[in-house]
Parts: sequence; structure tokens; C-alpha cells
Amino acid sequence: MNAIRILAILLIAGGIAALAYGKFSFTSTHQTKLGPIAMSVDEKQTVNVPQWIGIGAIAIGALLLVTGRKS
Repeated sequence: MNAIRILAILLIAGGIAALAYGKFSFTSTHQTKLGPIAMSVDEKQTVNVPQWIGIGAIAIGALLLVTGRKS
């Protein structure tokens, strides 16, 4: 299995996941320390993934898979 096929499969899987879930969340932590006082703030952020990105990833992955077989 060559690198192009692996990339194609990853793109297809990522595109399917993007269409299935539509968004992902992560937590960022901001810390500050001023002398003996330390503060920390956890902020949860959500990123929406547009449908066209998932469809495009699937299409590009399929194209790479098809063209990879011809060579």
C-alpha cells in the first residue's frame, strides 16, 4: 500500500466523520501567575465543520484512490 492510497483512505474516512458529526469540541486552558496568585480558566470551544468540506474530502479521496490504481 503506497502513500497515496493511505492518504485517500484517510481523506474518505475524515470526510465521512465530518458529515456524520458536523462539529467537534475542545477545551483550551489559559493560565496566568502574578506573584503568589495563580489563575486558570478553562474555555470549551466548538467548531462547526461545513458539509462541503466533508463532501470535498470524500470526492478528493475517491479521485486519489481511482487514479492511484491506474498507475
